[in-house]
Amino acid sequence: MTMKTLFLTTATLIAGTAGMAAAQQTVGFSQIGSESGWRAAETTLTRQQAEERGINLQFSDAQQRQENQIAAIRSFVAQGVDAILLAPVVATGWDSVLEEAAEAEIPVILLDRRVDSAEDLYMTAVGSDLVHEGEVAGDWLVGEVGDEECRVVELEGTTGSSPAIDRATGFRNALEGHDNIEIVRSQTGDFTRSGGKEVMESFLQAEGGGQDICALYAHNDDMALGAIQAINEAGLNPGEDILIVSIDAVPDIFQAMADGDANATVELTPNMAGPAFDALEAYWADGTEPEKFIQTDSTLYTQSDDPMAEYEARKDLGY
Repeated sequence: MTMKTLFLTTATLIAGTAGMAAAQQTVGFSQIGSESGWRAAETTLTRQQAEERGINLQFSDAQQRQENQIAAIRSFVAQGVDAILLAPVVATGWDSVLEEAAEAEIPVILLDRRVDSAEDLYMTAVGSDLVHEGEVAGDWLVGEVGDEECRVVELEGTTGSSPAIDRATGFRNALEGHDNIEIVRSQTGDFTRSGGKEVMESFLQAEGGGQDICALYAHNDDMALGAIQAINEAGLNPGEDILIVSIDAVPDIFQAMADGDANATVELTPNMAGPAFDALEAYWADGTEPEKFIQTDSTLYTQSDDPMAEYEARKDLGY
């Protein structure tokens, strides 16, 4: 065997060993479902991040049912995965299954939502400050209406979920001291476009055909987009007759803003997996423990922020 052949053989073995080591890192991902464009983008980007890093991602779609997520986590524990990513459908009811993961010494990272469990049961949570998101949306509305009377209807997210709880809290925080702005109706649309349309139809019927509604606050863009359809079908002009502010910054809401049908959105980045895998890789390398919360930005976008350019930048991200 020549020296050159020996060198190439050795290099090939080293490369193969490195590839095997990377492939040995298996991460289970329990996703809520695909209830919104934002959720689909989060799933796409998580898969992309795992592939780029040589991580074997085991994916489970819970179809918005907590019992499916609990079963998936137990399956991941039984498989002996190296880590678990969890986007929890609701905030409560996780203690037992998280304890099982902790006993198996499998780190759990929460994505985009928090849980009402002891912090030592998970490694870290990656996400936006959900209360702050609601505050940003509320601050925009306060500035937009000034001292004018404004009756607001609210499309809430899934009942019991941390985004629904926190985005409602933040919005109300922003309205404190502004008695001219009143939330007159609030109901869950379950984060879906169809749910947003259905509930908005009932709001319009209850509020003088929409004549008594000044603004809509939706806990996500998909519900806002469903509501826009309902408002149009009622013969009103969304974005003018009824101001619309929502959260997520999915491509379709930028198209709606460009069309004048929506007024503002607060961005929730779907790339939660990047910071999560960064934290895991540091932990696997030398045991470095991350902070308990890794916060992403909450940027406000309005019709003045070139919504079509924002649409083009996001349309291929898997939404």
